[in-house]
Amino acid sequence: MTEEEKNAQAQADKENKEENDDLKVVMPKANKTIMPAEEFKEQPDYLKVFANFYIAEFDEDDLEVINLYDENHNMVDINSYLLNNIHFPRKKLVDHVLQYHDYNFKNLLKVMADKTGVKPEEMLTYEAWEKWDEEQRAKIPSSLS
Repeated sequence: MTEEEKNAQAQADKENKEENDDLKVVMPKANKTIMPAEEFKEQPDYLKVFANFYIAEFDEDDLEVINLYDENHNMVDINSYLLNNIHFPRKKLVDHVLQYHDYNFKNLLKVMADKTGVKPEEMLTYEAWEKWDEEQRAKIPSSLS
């Protein structure tokens, strides 16, 4: 390439670059907002265990026994929340449902304690609640019709 051709090529490249700069799209920087991690209030162990048991019964469509002690429709609030947030793993779901509906669980437990004599504070295992559920289920009269 001769010197003249090189200069012509350089001039053409410069003009193309100027054209490209005119057509260049400039994207603004994204405004990122980071939500702080949710802080969960501390819950007693017995309430966590009961919520875990409740969610397991909910998953199995087996809340009939607990429903016998729901005088103030606490289960409607709890079940609605569970349906809307069922994508959480169980451990996270327990934390989340107790964050917003611990009072519903406490109301249920109070009625259950009054009517059955169960002491929720002493029920610290899932198996204890399973046993309680079986005992309550056995007390329900069955019919053949």
